Amino acid sequence: MASWTLPLWLPLLTVVVWPLAVQPAPPTCYSRMLALSREIMADFQSLQASEPEDSCVRYLPQLYLDIHNYCVLAKLRDFMASPQCWKMAEVDTLKDRVRKLYTIMNSFCRRDLVFLSDDCNALEYPIPETMAPPDQHS
Repeated sequence: MASWTLPLWLPLLTVVVWPLAVQPAPPTCYSRMLALSREIMADFQSLQASEPEDSCVRYLPQLYLDIHNYCVLAKLRDFMASPQCWKMAEVDTLKDRVRKLYTIMNSFCRRDLVFLSDDCNALEYPIPETMAPPDQHS
């Protein structure tokens, strides 16, 4: 290959080789737990919004998950043990995902998780995320 053609190949090599060399890090236990808990909460809120008031969904326990709160394990167990919603595939799917998160937290990723609190009340009455943090200059 002549030396004058090398600069022509350089952009092509960069486009082909760069994506192969820069691979994102595989998900960690922590990132998987965090993502799954957020997906579960979003699905639960969507289910509550879409189902009529008289359906069995209103009898399910509230589902606010904070994987840093030790009480989340009891919250997940309560949700899995709640009465079945017969003929509601969405609820069954949600319960399967909750069971998966519980298993991940309690078995596979137990050593990767650090609980920062054990405030069970915080899982019943969560602080909205839209609130601004307190001013630290006062």
